[in-house]
Amino acid sequence: MGDAGEGLVDAESRLAERMEEREDEKKKARQIAKGGDPEHARQLESCRLARTEMQRQLEVTTHQIRRQQLGQAIAELDRRIAQLSRTASPPK
Repeated sequence: MGDAGEGLVDAESRLAERMEEREDEKKKARQIAKGGDPEHARQLESCRLARTEMQRQLEVTTHQIRRQQLGQAIAELDRRIAQLSRTASPPK
């Protein structure tokens, strides 16, 4: 198979991997939402989605300054996700 075919296979495997990650994120969000605050679950899911998108952009960006910006944004999202995960409401 030529280079173009290999690129297609790589893209398909990355897509499958991202779909699996999204399913895991959805399961985690549902578990939190079952017994917790829906607004809290929404914020957590929003941060996770934003982090996934920033990570995707980081993978394809070649400009060094933009890569630094994305790295800082990902670090901030990680901090927020950790904070939201710690403050998850206990099930009622």
